[in-house]
Amino acid sequence: MTVSVREMTPEDWLDVAEIYRQGILTGDATLEAVVPTHEAWDAAHAPRCRLVAAADGETAGWAVLSPVSARRVYAGVAEVSIYISEKHRGQKIGQKLLNALIEESEKEGYWTLQSAISTDNHPSVVLHHKCGFRTVGVRERLGRDPKGRWRDILLLERRSGKVG
Repeated sequence: MTVSVREMTPEDWLDVAEIYRQGILTGDATLEAVVPTHEAWDAAHAPRCRLVAAADGETAGWAVLSPVSARRVYAGVAEVSIYISEKHRGQKIGQKLLNALIEESEKEGYWTLQSAISTDNHPSVVLHHKCGFRTVGVRERLGRDPKGRWRDILLLERRSGKVG
């Protein structure tokens, strides 16, 4: 299998939305219940650091950054979203994709990447740890999933080596 990572384009939206839908169905990848419109999704994410992974020419996953604050002092802090298609999970595509996102974030001047991951999403926690993230805490009963269950969320972060 040949895996490549490239910049996301608007033409990728249908594949991105489908992979996001698959993540929603797991019940652990997000607390969201529906895929947003492209316009809403686009507005919520940073304009740079949007990547897709392809496996043998098929979209296998995507990763993007979202600003954590509109305040200038936090301009170098972003939240990671990463989703892998059902068909491609467990094939180390997530690791390649997340490492590429980290590399792009460094080029763009981000000094901290964070992820908020359900305590039940063990594969995502393992992936983030493999890519240099550390668990900094757990936020208990932070949000409710579509079934109304309260979910605990792990907060993970990765600090850039370029920070003094």
